[in-house]
Amino acid sequence: MSSFADNTFTDPERIRNFCIIAHIDHGKSTLADRMLQLTGVLGERAYRAQYLDRMDIERERGITIKAQNVRLPWEKDGVEHVLHMIDTPGHVDFTYEVSRSLAACEGAILLVDAAQGIEAQTLANLYLAMEHDLQIIPVLNKIDLPAAEPDKYAAELAHIIGCEPADVLRVSAKTGEGVGAVLDEVVSQIPAPEGDHDSAPRAMIFDSVYDTYRGVVTYIRVVDGKITPRQRIRMMSTNATHELLEVGIISPDPKPSAGLGVGEVGYLITGVKDVRQSKVGDTVTAERKGAVEALGGYREPKPMVYSGLYPLDGSDYPILREALDKLQLNDAALTYEPETSGALGFGFRCGFLGLLHLEITRDRLEREFGLNLISTAPNVVYQVKLDEGEDLEVTNPSDWPEAKIGEVHEPIAKCTVIAPSEFVGTIMELCQSRRGRLDGMDYLSESRVELRYTLPLAEIVFDFFDHLKSRTRGYASMDYEESGTQSSQLVKVDILMQGEPVDAFSAIVHKDAAYGYGTKMTSKLRELIPRQQFEVPIQAAIGSRIIARETVRAIRKDVLAKCYGGDISRKRKLLEKQKEGKKRMKTIGRVEVPPEAFVAALSTDDSAGKDDKSKPKK
Repeated sequence: MSSFADNTFTDPERIRNFCIIAHIDHGKSTLADRMLQLTGVLGERAYRAQYLDRMDIERERGITIKAQNVRLPWEKDGVEHVLHMIDTPGHVDFTYEVSRSLAACEGAILLVDAAQGIEAQTLANLYLAMEHDLQIIPVLNKIDLPAAEPDKYAAELAHIIGCEPADVLRVSAKTGEGVGAVLDEVVSQIPAPEGDHDSAPRAMIFDSVYDTYRGVVTYIRVVDGKITPRQRIRMMSTNATHELLEVGIISPDPKPSAGLGVGEVGYLITGVKDVRQSKVGDTVTAERKGAVEALGGYREPKPMVYSGLYPLDGSDYPILREALDKLQLNDAALTYEPETSGALGFGFRCGFLGLLHLEITRDRLEREFGLNLISTAPNVVYQVKLDEGEDLEVTNPSDWPEAKIGEVHEPIAKCTVIAPSEFVGTIMELCQSRRGRLDGMDYLSESRVELRYTLPLAEIVFDFFDHLKSRTRGYASMDYEESGTQSSQLVKVDILMQGEPVDAFSAIVHKDAAYGYGTKMTSKLRELIPRQQFEVPIQAAIGSRIIARETVRAIRKDVLAKCYGGDISRKRKLLEKQKEGKKRMKTIGRVEVPPEAFVAALSTDDSAGKDDKSKPKK
């Protein structure tokens, strides 16, 4: 094994770069485990299930969040080959991870559960791989299950890819059956990487992580030339130069090597602690006689959902900023900018690819950096055109203009739902109630149907998926992608306490849903706001028009407790004094909203469940 790891520059003809793509829970990580064992890079003592899922959150939820690359040796017909495998996430919120992994490969294994068949995210990942012109190897997994129907789903898969049902490989990642044949097909079908070994070095950064002791660790795929330790390199987008302290491969743990050649995948360590020095999608070249033309980078991810993140303790603000810096290095799809809230203090407005992405990011910040955070209700980006002709971009309800609004455009998404045909009626009813428009419907087989809808993104990202799952008894799968904007009648609903707006509870909603949001928030807050010695009105308003109201009743302090007997006028005098005091308190008293109330009122638990089975398997 050591000779394999130390082999300096492998002949590109013997290299195969591939990734495993699939829907959530179709067995990617288990198949990766079998490959690690079969190729001998993982011994029995080191083995644990889902070996490449390194984070605690991944292991607890049973989902892959970060794509992981690993180098495997494989011998076919007496020739030893080097396989670079990337295990990718299956969830739609982490599609950016998948697209970056595809750009580092020449082929992909498309994995489908033989008991569940093709689902929406399977199709999304397949189209993504086709866009990159990758060689697709279709594989049916879980053939050992009693409910498996390999023949039926092999025909379905062959129909979509355009191959013969006999070409679809059948494996059981759990037992290891057929895994060797898959690796043989990887060697036979996937083309070797192309590149010029003698030209100036060019390598694409496809991922980075932050190590407390060693600084930024950058993962690269070499396209041209070679990268060696002690070489001085230059990042082409920032022009920053560094000396390489270590170059190595992942097999399955980091191993230093004498360098990386054409087509090889590995890591670089420069000792730099500044996280902004290593940008995903950048090109690495030599400082002297380096490349002139950078490689085509990745399409910048566009946040779908915005939410504010605020530390419960204001003094944690600098720690949160540093934590977001380090997390962005590891998660290039995360965007953030500072913002201030009257109710919550200093924090950041963060952009996410979806609700699960938001929840995982918040979870990671709390665990890895020991922070206590409040997140505000998620919302999308709106384009607002004022009557005067000025155009505004609104990512936060507090930025909603007071001036007269001419037109509001909201983002829309193309949504694909795959479900058993018996649920067509209930899915249509749900989509229409969310202002959806039917674009088309196709039967994939006699019992499975694909529905294509155009829906406002704001209607999808909150609790659409939960309702879809409950109405289809968990059988539906869903995927969506952004598709421009449309004009809509949207209004801003403010929540007022004592007549003062609390910006953290404001929301931008469709005119028809405004009353529902107002009554829901006011009744929720009535339960959460502690009672004061004066009456607290909680109101929902659109502009100056009140649309809903609840009242937190006052606590009555018993001022007559000390009066036992005596003249009634004495009691009346005390009650009058209390009445005057309450009136004054009502004018100058301020309602403090406890942090727990923010957490409970803004919790997205209705929309994003706690375990992965309730997450959008889109």
